[in-house]
Amino acid sequence: MNYLITGGCGFVGSNVAATLLQRGETVTVFDNLSRHGAAENLAWLRGQGQARFVHGDSRNAHDVERLVETAVPDVIFHLAGQVAMTTSMENPRRDFETNVVGSINLLEAVRRKVPHATIVYSSSNKVYGDLPGVTLVEEALRYSSPTHPNGVDEFSPLDFQTPYGCSKGAADQYMLDYARGYGLNTVVFRHSTIFGGRQFATFDQGWVGWFCQQALEVLKNPDREPFTISGDGKQVRDLLFVEDAVACYLAAAAHIEQARGQAFNIGGGIENSSSLLELFAFLETELGAKLTYRRLPWRHSDQKFFVADNSKARRLLEWRPAVSREQGIRRMIEWVKSAG
Repeated sequence: MNYLITGGCGFVGSNVAATLLQRGETVTVFDNLSRHGAAENLAWLRGQGQARFVHGDSRNAHDVERLVETAVPDVIFHLAGQVAMTTSMENPRRDFETNVVGSINLLEAVRRKVPHATIVYSSSNKVYGDLPGVTLVEEALRYSSPTHPNGVDEFSPLDFQTPYGCSKGAADQYMLDYARGYGLNTVVFRHSTIFGGRQFATFDQGWVGWFCQQALEVLKNPDREPFTISGDGKQVRDLLFVEDAVACYLAAAAHIEQARGQAFNIGGGIENSSSLLELFAFLETELGAKLTYRRLPWRHSDQKFFVADNSKARRLLEWRPAVSREQGIRRMIEWVKSAG
């Protein structure tokens, strides 16, 4: 089969591409190499197998149509996009053009050229906004939800907030509607936190890797200035190691008859959830470093609690996470060390 990965030099995209190359599949990687770490991931991918790389921008309809015409993909993993909420606040037009226009360009090219192809789209938990229906209890190190003990499912009402939430949510809905209106084989994944190797984390995106990096820097220089966090540190996300995310993408392609036109909340689940404060406690024990930080105000529309209820994915995709939170964080630490 022919696989196309948009944003294929990004964190998740490069991991998907490497897995497919190891299986001997035909892989086309499409990326504009604008994101930090993309060029390094491309160089790494070239050592994994014979992927075809196409330099282009999903915002350019001609780039996308030419790509689809030449690659003739059976499966497309659409991972190209603007990925940071803070960046969307600074430049909402670029966020819209990248996430919404880029996705429409792909959908239209597929509709006209390869309507049989499967598209798996990377959406976000931000499509649910502040989750007003989720009751929270403040504990010593985290927020918990007695009304959602297994996490948030796909029946939660959509509530797009921030330009990033609006753009991801709009593309999310276009993907689902092209299944209804045009019969395309589209699937939407509403992700929580994904982390692991090939992730070049920054302050505003990839928080697990970023704080692992801060902890390792404390080991080198215990007297360094405290790092910063937004909010009180009790906000909770579930952690999904990238190997499990890759397995989920491949499961969607393998189960497209059941998954077509469906949205799935995808994450590590309640058993792999963590607050910032809990991550810090783990890193202190694991590394023997005392972490000091300074609090900043809450970021706009930062959910205090989001954990994905994976029940639908378990049922329709026959998928569940295999890497535990602790195993994943230890492997993240090793990746940060090697990348530093």
